[in-house]
Amino acid sequence: MLAENDSLRNIRIAIFLIGISLAAIGTVMVYSASAVFAYDIQKDAAYYLKRHVLFLVIGVVSAALIMSIDLNHLRRLAKPLLLLTILLLVLVLIPGVGQSMGGARRWFRLGPFHIQPAELAKFVMTLYLADVLSRKQAFIRNFRLGFLPPVLLLGVVVLLILMQPDLGTAVLICLVALILFFAARVHGGWLLASFLSGIPLLTVLILMEPYRMRRILAFMDPWADPKGTGFQAIQSLLSFGVGGWTGIGLGKSTQKLFYLPGAHTDFIFSIIGEELGFVGCFAVILLFGLLVYFGAKVVLTIKGSFLQLFSLGILSILTLEALINIAVSTAAMPTKGLPLPFISYGGSSLVFHCIGLGLLLNIARQK
Repeated sequence: MLAENDSLRNIRIAIFLIGISLAAIGTVMVYSASAVFAYDIQKDAAYYLKRHVLFLVIGVVSAALIMSIDLNHLRRLAKPLLLLTILLLVLVLIPGVGQSMGGARRWFRLGPFHIQPAELAKFVMTLYLADVLSRKQAFIRNFRLGFLPPVLLLGVVVLLILMQPDLGTAVLICLVALILFFAARVHGGWLLASFLSGIPLLTVLILMEPYRMRRILAFMDPWADPKGTGFQAIQSLLSFGVGGWTGIGLGKSTQKLFYLPGAHTDFIFSIIGEELGFVGCFAVILLFGLLVYFGAKVVLTIKGSFLQLFSLGILSILTLEALINIAVSTAAMPTKGLPLPFISYGGSSLVFHCIGLGLLLNIARQK
């Protein structure tokens, strides 16, 4: 038992240091990528840096608080939190209540800040699924009792997020749910049927929105429309090409000078590639790889099916978001607005990524 506790303590220290390192890189790169844009728009080069640091402080404080709570108490709040999340996802769709930007209604506006309930939904859905799947292990292979109820609630949450619309977050939640169902030993046939039925549904969702179809076409051949739909992907690839092995130097990016849209948000990894080169990109990928490694150790070491499923879900959220963001930046998949955890500028996303890390550290404290 003593050796096991020492092992978990070392894992906690490693995860904490990885989180600190990613947040430090993010703070530096947000300022580097946003300073010129911020001065042009806000007449304050440090505008986005100051907001990023504020959200990072809120996230760190929230993570510290979440580390100190009893996870059994949090588990008992799984259903109330899910109902609250569903209510928020409904309210954000109401004109005058939810804030609309860029054709999407995803935010609540609280003074100068925007709160995105879909970020809360990722972690609350994970908490609910970890709780219900661990409680229903005795009849987990019973379709009506073990599989259908959580799938119906998952469908409600995903549908509300799709109505915003936010296809990327909806797909992410479905992927995390699929991982948890598989880990909980749900009948493989049901999972395969769910996955296969999701493919035509995803196709319909893409065809329903012309901008999604344009993104698919741009992914297949960005040079077909280099000044339109393929512009972002091409500029992103140019960033990596210019950066080479060691980069052109911190703060010296030219792509951030109004060439690459979302330089400090969705495409911050491209700016890392330009300014810090392959070495900088490799360092970021290595840190996420270490997070996966030590996070997996938590999943495999900790006792109790609820804690294992919950930690697996949190780790899956952070890992999938990082993979998708990096894949989009390198034109390995169609453009989708998911941030790079701990590094991209963001409000709700940064706070909840910190909370996710705090939950993982809390789980690693359990005996």
